[in-house]
Amino acid sequence: MAGYREFYRRSIEDPAGFWGEQASLIDWHKPWTRVLDYSRPPFARWFVGGETNLCHNAVDRHLAARGGQPALIYVSTEVDEQKIYTFRELHTEVNRVAAMLRSLGVSKGDRVLIYMPTIPEAIFAMLATVRIGAIHSVVFGGFAAASLAARIDDAQPKVMITADAGMRMGKAIRYKPLVDEALRLSRSPPRNVVIFDRRIDRSISRSPGRDLDYAELHARHMDAQVPVVWLESNEPSYILYTSGTTGRAKGVQRDTGGHAVGLVASMKYVYDARPGETYWATSDIGWVVGHSYIVYGPLLNGMASVVYEGVPVRPDPAIWWKIVHEHKVTVMFSSPTAIRVLKKQDPAYLRKYDVSNLRYLFLAGEPLDESTHRWIADALGRPVIDHYWQTETGWPILAGMPGIEKTPVKYGSPSFPVFGYDLKLLRESDAAEAAPGEKAVVAIEPPLPPGCMTTVWGDDERFVNTYFTSFRDKLVYSTFDWGMRDEQGYHYILGRTDDVINVAGHRLGTREIEEAVQAHPNIAEVAVVGVADSLKGQLPLAFAVVKDGSRIATPEACAAHEKEVMETVDKQLGAIARPARVLFVTLLPKTRSGKLLRRAIQALAEGRDPGDLTSIEDPGALEQIRAAIAGLRKE
Repeated sequence: MAGYREFYRRSIEDPAGFWGEQASLIDWHKPWTRVLDYSRPPFARWFVGGETNLCHNAVDRHLAARGGQPALIYVSTEVDEQKIYTFRELHTEVNRVAAMLRSLGVSKGDRVLIYMPTIPEAIFAMLATVRIGAIHSVVFGGFAAASLAARIDDAQPKVMITADAGMRMGKAIRYKPLVDEALRLSRSPPRNVVIFDRRIDRSISRSPGRDLDYAELHARHMDAQVPVVWLESNEPSYILYTSGTTGRAKGVQRDTGGHAVGLVASMKYVYDARPGETYWATSDIGWVVGHSYIVYGPLLNGMASVVYEGVPVRPDPAIWWKIVHEHKVTVMFSSPTAIRVLKKQDPAYLRKYDVSNLRYLFLAGEPLDESTHRWIADALGRPVIDHYWQTETGWPILAGMPGIEKTPVKYGSPSFPVFGYDLKLLRESDAAEAAPGEKAVVAIEPPLPPGCMTTVWGDDERFVNTYFTSFRDKLVYSTFDWGMRDEQGYHYILGRTDDVINVAGHRLGTREIEEAVQAHPNIAEVAVVGVADSLKGQLPLAFAVVKDGSRIATPEACAAHEKEVMETVDKQLGAIARPARVLFVTLLPKTRSGKLLRRAIQALAEGRDPGDLTSIEDPGALEQIRAAIAGLRKE
């Protein structure tokens, strides 16, 4: 491992020299005067004074050498559509949407909220926004109106871009009614809503003066040429909201220059992905993987990016490998949950197409168990590399890095710290470094490397208090994950230290779900915990105390009431946050000071020892939890 070790060592011991070299991987309109300004810990400013633009680096700079090469390969098994855009065609479309945004008064620093499915028009909107120096906030199309309204109020966008509907498993998800309700709830609604009509929802209504038709605006700007707006490296490029433990989503703020450099470096060294090839991340643009590795990473690296709207088993479980074969995908990125879905299918589907052009399959999103890792590697006959990162970091923290050195894979391990991350495993008790084999908190000594979040949008204090105060006398970034490393230096991720749960790679705050459950008028109190699930990693389970017990007096009434509560969560957060079950109790286990014993509830739900419970106020509450779980297992 001499190659990896030396590369990593230099990135930690000489970050300015190391990242100064990596910055040559992108174009700069104006050179920086200083690689790193870390005068105000933990805030890091990278490539200070340098001016660049994400859209220029993702699109314009490739026109001369590869203008005719595919840039976006759109495949939708939901609407049975496929379309390929070259870099030149992508440039044309992005200029048109940039002109549309400018005509609506969007300028440098303004926010554009994008609430769309994973379709090319959403990517045109993202690139057009950063082209003119504005800031995009993409919200996952499955979020409910209340969640969307909260994100609107925090970002305060000037314009919103949406579609009539998204599709999932052949079923339409109507966006416009959710948008209308969100704008009704919002205190800071955008001036205009641009609607891309996919002709899926024929019943959409429009608000005169506010709602505008994408096609009509587009037609007015067919020949538009919009110059890029050059931004100082540390000016924001986007906001992406992620769950928190407080019930209020955090707006992860990403910079411009550091973001571009970090992503291109990751494409080269982590993914061993090469310009002119095809990359495919099987995610949604509403998540960080979609931002980093559907949109920016591949395009910045001069690659074609597969943009897939669909699921891994429709029209049949061979669809992914058909796409890999037909479009000569060389590097693919997916999640352990998706692989566990495929594991339930006939393995013959994995051998239906020639995938010999696939160099690597990378997996991330939740811990990858050893058996699933081994199964997909054997079934596919291609190298499968586990890696680990977060919305906050924007690119990998732990990984095998074949672009530097092809180190042996250990099943179930995301391998080694990635260059730039001064990663430590710290004991929760005293912040001392843990010994091999010892469970500890995965932490990063600041400054965080280029491309990581720079702050929480509009709230520097929350950035510091959330991420840098886990240890009283040590300023370190906490990932809020438990980890361990073995004698050979391979790392393992063991689960969360906080009240955020990981459902199929999507992070959901238990407080957010609890607040959504309590929005039902008959719920007095609730505790939500994440329970281990063989398919999705974790599932939320809710234990609720009702105000009126007569509403759950019979099994039939109980089932009806549970359905009502689920529908309330759907309206508040969206179906993605719906608990697996809502179990009714009359008492929740708490300490004498009133703190909910979520870890004890989780342990009981998973059939584990709940540990020391001497601080519990009423032991009878635990018996109720046990009884509810026992009833669940009998069903």
